[in-house]
Amino acid sequence: MTLANEPALDDPRLKRAQDWFETLQGKVVAATEALEREFAGVDAARPPGRFAIEHWERTDASGTPGGGGRMAMLRGRLFEKMGAHCSTVHGAFPAEFAAQIPGAASDPRFWAAGVSVIAHPWSPHVPTVHMNTRLVRTTKTWFGGGADLTPTLEKRRRQDDLDAVAFHAAMRAACERHAKVADAERYKAWCDEYFFLKHRNEPRGIGGIFFDWLNSAGDAANSAFDDDFAFVRDVGESFIAVYSEVVRRNALTPWSAAEREEQLIRRGRYVEFNLLYDRGTIFGLKTGGNIASILSSMPPEARWP
Repeated sequence: MTLANEPALDDPRLKRAQDWFETLQGKVVAATEALEREFAGVDAARPPGRFAIEHWERTDASGTPGGGGRMAMLRGRLFEKMGAHCSTVHGAFPAEFAAQIPGAASDPRFWAAGVSVIAHPWSPHVPTVHMNTRLVRTTKTWFGGGADLTPTLEKRRRQDDLDAVAFHAAMRAACERHAKVADAERYKAWCDEYFFLKHRNEPRGIGGIFFDWLNSAGDAANSAFDDDFAFVRDVGESFIAVYSEVVRRNALTPWSAAEREEQLIRRGRYVEFNLLYDRGTIFGLKTGGNIASILSSMPPEARWP
């Protein structure tokens, strides 16, 4: 059944995607809480972090129900702040925003589901990380997302750093397993271009992959939906595995007050990017999303010297 403010929800593929994003959120939560339990030696006085789950509902601009989501926030002994959020929202884009969205200029109705993860570790040696995958339906249907790594110490922001090598290898492998729909080199370059602070003329981190408007068949029926969806699932699974590896490699490395200061300054760059350029932040704010969830990507502490 198609509701008045929901485009084509009789398409069972949308429910499959929604279910997967909710499953992926659960996998991220479980993997992170396992890491928090594993590294008691990081701070024995602090208990392992657990995610606090909060459900939220959205009202569309028309005043009708517009979906909602599940926000999961953790503050622990490994992670100073981490969010793993899942949402499914629908309604109509504001007129001034609809023109910017593929397929919405002539019909502003939309449906979107996705999962977003952002982790700000305590240790400056454990990189900040971000991962997002989503499905958007207007008069067109496409996937988007990616994952990127942001080391906060200058000496670790190198492409030959062990963490960078492992992260790039994991993302490349996910693309290569789905080479029919995913272009590893293009998505890596796209990530470097997207996560760039133009006003400072510097990259946010060491990159990863980024993709958007993924409908690899390019037809109205989305005949390659299953192939595209398989790739999106692989990105999520690969992210969990490689970031867990990165955390385990660095969690017990001692750090100094000077390194903490450098971490906080670099976090300021993260704030600047998310407020000035990030599409997910803009999308959430323009569509009346949950403010706490949208802005949970902000680090708990940052510094502008």
